Amino acid sequence: MVPIRRNASASARFEPAVPQQPTPEFVPDATPETVPVTDTSAHQAGSHGATATEAAYVSRETPTREEDDPPLAMEAMRAVQILNPSGEVTMPRPERTRVMCVANQKGGVGKTTTTVNLAVALALHGNRVLVVDLDPQGNASTGLNVPHHTGVPDVYDCLINSVPLEEVAQGVEGIPNLWCVPATIDLAGAEIELVSVVARESRLSRAIDAYPGHFDYVFIDCPPSLGLLTVNALVAAQEVLIPIQCEYYALEGLNQLINNINLVRQHLNPKLDVSTILLTMYDRRTRLADAVEQDVRNHFGDKVLQAVIPRNVRVSEAPSYGQSVMTYDPGSRGATSYFEAAQEIAERGVKEPVGRNA
Repeated sequence: MVPIRRNASASARFEPAVPQQPTPEFVPDATPETVPVTDTSAHQAGSHGATATEAAYVSRETPTREEDDPPLAMEAMRAVQILNPSGEVTMPRPERTRVMCVANQKGGVGKTTTTVNLAVALALHGNRVLVVDLDPQGNASTGLNVPHHTGVPDVYDCLINSVPLEEVAQGVEGIPNLWCVPATIDLAGAEIELVSVVARESRLSRAIDAYPGHFDYVFIDCPPSLGLLTVNALVAAQEVLIPIQCEYYALEGLNQLINNINLVRQHLNPKLDVSTILLTMYDRRTRLADAVEQDVRNHFGDKVLQAVIPRNVRVSEAPSYGQSVMTYDPGSRGATSYFEAAQEIAERGVKEPVGRNA
């Protein structure tokens, strides 16, 4: 007979500070200090007569299905779900093309990252997507691994020289349903050159309307300013997606952006609407992030997506490899969050179809 002793710290949790005579209420929870075990067969035979206390104790230690899966297995399951190797249409396609302008005059809030990752997520799940890089820095082109060096036909040619959009759009390698209109450094001078152009605010809108193919989504990545390039994007789009960094400075200039959107709606594009707000760079460790989230949700209501993009190093690493986080590390928290945001946008588009005719 081998005595099995209970852990001293565990038993101390169940013992009162003042020794008392045990009452019938405490008997079921009481566990003897030593449990005699004779042999294996006797122990198995005695298991049929186990008390409710022992059963409860075992159930607390038995892991659930989710807890039983190792972290690597769960990450692999998420990766397969995001990459969708079967190519099936798992995200609903809108009835009409949704032209979405991703805008915020503050820099560094995640406009380009949001544009690239949402476009890739939707394209991987059966939607035909076009990304228009309207930022002279060309970061969206970099993130999609599309050449945008000097001499490459780009969106500047469409705006200034009236080159058709289909001659400029390039297919994204590895993602069959995704195309990108790149931006080169030439676009930096477009702000000045557009000043003297007739109908300067609607140049991009005409180019998108004249495209012969059909897209489910057109994402326009705007520069961090409120100049003519951003105005062109607002005139061409019918939805505005505003990424908001979970910090105070991101909220400070939001009123000015909303005022500009209202001016464009009144004078140039009456169909324009702020349809989507996405919270980015959320840090759960800070109270400030929670405060910003509450302020944004209280002000914009249902326009704010339930999905929130956390701070994740994989999201920042992906562009250096010419990839989105969806393909660079599909099992990461950043990829999962953008996948949930894309799914939410797709589902909203089916409930309230918006956009121009195909």
